Amino acid sequence: MIVVTGAAGFIGSCLVSKLNKDGIIDLVLVDDFSKKEKEANLESALFLAKIERDLFLDWFQNNSKDVKGVYHIGARTDTTEFDKSIFDKLNVSYTKSIWTICAKNEIPLVYASSAATYGLGEFGYKDDHDIVEQLKPLNPYGDSKNDFDIWALKQEEQPPFWAGLKFFNVYGPNEYHKGRMASVIFHAYKQIKATGKMKLFASHNPDFKDGEQIRDFVYVKDVVNVCQWLMTNQPNSALYNLGTGSARTFLDLVKNTFKAMNQEADISFIPTPEDIRDKYQYFTEADMTKLVHAGYDTPFHTLEEGVKDYVVNYLSHNAIY
Repeated sequence: MIVVTGAAGFIGSCLVSKLNKDGIIDLVLVDDFSKKEKEANLESALFLAKIERDLFLDWFQNNSKDVKGVYHIGARTDTTEFDKSIFDKLNVSYTKSIWTICAKNEIPLVYASSAATYGLGEFGYKDDHDIVEQLKPLNPYGDSKNDFDIWALKQEEQPPFWAGLKFFNVYGPNEYHKGRMASVIFHAYKQIKATGKMKLFASHNPDFKDGEQIRDFVYVKDVVNVCQWLMTNQPNSALYNLGTGSARTFLDLVKNTFKAMNQEADISFIPTPEDIRDKYQYFTEADMTKLVHAGYDTPFHTLEEGVKDYVVNYLSHNAIY
């Protein structure tokens, strides 16, 4: 059996779909299944069992001998939530429990870290273990992910293989339920469809023109490909960046969304809210050297390819991956 946590969510449900497409159906899906808005993500999924998040750790203790691998994608990801106790429980303590069971039973583990650990990028965006304790995330979510990475790197008892994936700006199908936490592409599509226009945050940094703030946007299909590749090939256990390594501007992103919708671009700018200006990232770009050196050589979607596929094949039909 293979366990996927966060299985009803954005990345988790896409991973389930990818595994199913490759003939892997002996899956145990873990999530808070009470959230009806996520049900559509698993409508066509093939699996052995669904287990509620709060019941999973006991189940895992009792059934670990039958588990061949764990994809721990589930997490509290709201960057606007500032109750640290929520993240300590769901992102740190819960993940420590999964790690410990995997280590004791020699079960490979791929888990979701986050590029939010890098903060404003004072130390760059290289997945170097030596800088992890120096990183300065900008919110409790980023802190929780970095706190676990720090803990993991200090453990003598480890799973036989583990990989902590620092996801950059992931976009793609199955994020319909995420509301304000959905990708900019999702919101751009909705805004353009409703108004024919798109508003972006203006730049408040003299080094960047309006709309030329830069992010590493990575398509969810590439993300789940990497997850599966790591579990299958098991290179060196480590933290790995998961972006494209080729950052693009918000203007590029929105212009490509207009293009995929066959509409003329109509873009204007509004001030960035003052309460987030001092924490606003103007540049992120994953250093992908480690994953490449580990042997991953499948090309990532370009922004043009990813946006077109997402808009044409999913958003325009409200379709699930």
